[in-house]
Amino acid sequence: MAHRPSAPRSSTRRTTVLAALLAGAGLLTATACSGDDSSDAAGKAKTEKSTVSVTDATGAAVKTPAHPRRVVVLSEMDLDSALTLGVEPVGLTAARGQKGAPGYLADKAAKIPLVGTVTGPDIEKVVAAKPDVILAGQLADTQVLAQLRKVAPTLVTIGKDKDWKSSLTLTGKALGKSNEAKKFLTGYDEKAAALKKDLGARAGSEVSVARYSAKGTAVMQQGVFVSDVLEDLGLTRPGIQAEQGEGHSTPISNENLKEIDGDWLFIGTLDPTSESGLLKQLQAEPAYRALKAVKDKHATVVDGSKWTSLGGAQAAESVLADIRAAMVK
Repeated sequence: MAHRPSAPRSSTRRTTVLAALLAGAGLLTATACSGDDSSDAAGKAKTEKSTVSVTDATGAAVKTPAHPRRVVVLSEMDLDSALTLGVEPVGLTAARGQKGAPGYLADKAAKIPLVGTVTGPDIEKVVAAKPDVILAGQLADTQVLAQLRKVAPTLVTIGKDKDWKSSLTLTGKALGKSNEAKKFLTGYDEKAAALKKDLGARAGSEVSVARYSAKGTAVMQQGVFVSDVLEDLGLTRPGIQAEQGEGHSTPISNENLKEIDGDWLFIGTLDPTSESGLLKQLQAEPAYRALKAVKDKHATVVDGSKWTSLGGAQAAESVLADIRAAMVK
């Protein structure tokens, strides 16, 4: 589910910060223009050669540095993409249900400062990060986007289909890493094809994916990250999981747990401390015990930060590895 950013805390303070930033930019411009005409012409030519125009997920053409050095990422998929392409951001926003980066990227992103929460960026912290490019994920708030674009070139990197492959390709263009993006996608396709072959007769299995929290169980339908990965493997989905969902996940009651029954069941949790004991806890509940996947010992608890969140390139490869460990004998 896409989260709308909350309103900035202080419009007056934000305006002052942005005004100071723009004033600084104006001073730099005035200094650059104080030389002779030949210097101006040379500087302009160099600037034009060092920038590229990138069409973002909304269709907007954004002029960015050819090789950005200070990148701020405003979604977990942007963080995943940047790290996959060998770029360490200078700022990130917290992931769904996390205090910082998603669990599967926590070690790699441990030193990256927070510039916002899952509900949206803190404009003042973004300014302080001094970005030369901002990757805005699926941010749709036009007012916040306008504020960010006063700070640095800003691209919406995630389309309405939330396709991680398209987002990685777009991010590769924005960061001057298109070759790296193509190389990763080729490698991913090869790994998916190898796993599909190794699954053998199980390649046509019904695979169910749910997320579990203190609020209960929710099922992952079509139109989310993990469903795209499962489709790459030719795995089918039971019940409403074969249908397009309205949001990120669909809550279900214990009476309707049949919606997560199938040959195999993967249950995501955002609490890593509960992973080891969660399956035992669920097996104690009659509704879960009745599921075919549970009876056949085909139920696995997985890291929800990669399986049941926004996802990304490294998350996709990790999901393949989890499926291989559970289903390939």
